[in-house]
Amino acid sequence: MAGELKEKVTQGVAWSMAEKIGSMLLTMAVRFVILRLLTREIMGFMAIPTAIVTVLLVIVDGGFSQGLIRRKDPSGTDYKSVFLFNMTVSLGCYVGMVATAPLLARWYDMPVIAEIAPVFYLLLPLTALCAVQNTIFIRQFRFALLSKVTFLSSLVGGLAAIGCALAGWGIWSLVIERVVSVGLRTGILWWLSDWRPRGSFSPQPLYEMSKFGCSLMATDLISNFYNKIPQFFLGSLYPAATLGSFDQAVKIKDMPAVTGVQAVQNVTFPAFSKIRDDLPKLTESYRQVVMIVAYVMFPVMLGLSAVSHDLFAVLLSEEWMPTVPYFEVVCLAGLFSPVAVISMNILKARSAGPLIVRLEILKKIVMTVIFAVTIPHSVMAVVWGLVAIAFCEMAINFWATRRFTQLTLGRFLRTLLPMALLSVVMWLAVRGVGMWIPDSAILRLLAGVTVGVALYVGLSALFRLEAFRLVCDLLKKQIVHKA
Repeated sequence: MAGELKEKVTQGVAWSMAEKIGSMLLTMAVRFVILRLLTREIMGFMAIPTAIVTVLLVIVDGGFSQGLIRRKDPSGTDYKSVFLFNMTVSLGCYVGMVATAPLLARWYDMPVIAEIAPVFYLLLPLTALCAVQNTIFIRQFRFALLSKVTFLSSLVGGLAAIGCALAGWGIWSLVIERVVSVGLRTGILWWLSDWRPRGSFSPQPLYEMSKFGCSLMATDLISNFYNKIPQFFLGSLYPAATLGSFDQAVKIKDMPAVTGVQAVQNVTFPAFSKIRDDLPKLTESYRQVVMIVAYVMFPVMLGLSAVSHDLFAVLLSEEWMPTVPYFEVVCLAGLFSPVAVISMNILKARSAGPLIVRLEILKKIVMTVIFAVTIPHSVMAVVWGLVAIAFCEMAINFWATRRFTQLTLGRFLRTLLPMALLSVVMWLAVRGVGMWIPDSAILRLLAGVTVGVALYVGLSALFRLEAFRLVCDLLKKQIVHKA
């Protein structure tokens, strides 16, 4: 990437990373406060409708948001057509889910699902309402603006949730958190954006984007549904408290894992799309993005696994200690999923939609076999299955990108190996520190984090890792830019 595009990507990554880290820390703080106030059973009740919304949001978008990002010069008709599609589908999904909520509540023996459905499923039309504005700001690389809006809405929603939880509202505090956060974000984006659904509606833009959009929707739909299969099945096979432990272990793991991915993904997809015809430049950009994401995420995920017991002991109540074994293992999936998503970005930018669908079918066959073996066995078996699935997804995605870039398997492994080795050394050191401080969880946690960060950064500087130099250069540029 060169010139203006490189500058936009550099600033975009910095702003996106700042927003994602800020939002993640805020979300984790809110999550831990709420978990101290609520039970595993309540969180288990919430897992099912949350999983459903995650799947339905893919249908609501229809893949057209990313289709607009790829489109060279979208017109007002293009935007309005996508907006009307999103709103129509979202309202249809809302009505359908509210109507079927009593059946779902009886199936899982969770009556509270029917009670919260009319309010919680408002997330569908609220998200659709600002999809076009969000897409326009992404096309304009206005990530600083999106960062501030997301952080503010998350802050307000989190504070509302804590207040409701303290007042004893139980599961409604979680509902209010999501609805307030998404509703406020939608309102702010409408206020800040000049775009309004003017002009005429035409099915032609939808038809033109449908090959890519529908393929992408099918891919994301399959992916999101399969990612939530454990919640759907565990909810009917195990008590709600067990589902709550599993679901929160995955969610807490996802906070840093998804943060790392999205901080780069939101910027690199439009950037990759712009340089997709320049193969050498695309290949090097792809390699550097993978390297930076791995440099940050490998130590974070292994570090969380190393301090998991003390982290839960210090920040949560005894109620949540059964979650620790699940969290300790599922963090390993976070080593592979960020790299898998970056590889998928290359495929989205360079390949035709049908290839992505075929790859997803292959991955889902693998997932089906793993779930069929692990779900009836135990919850811990499912957790290890998630780690295996994340590794397989990374391998398949990377193998597919070899058709569209010049990045070889050997160079890919050489790019990741230094961070992997340093992270393992850090993990062993953190575990060793814990053995020397047997009586105090908070001292073990503080000592483990301090030693882990110091050792990882120190070894990175000592061996002059390429990723370390790139991260330092990025930070220097941002300091100079701010000055």
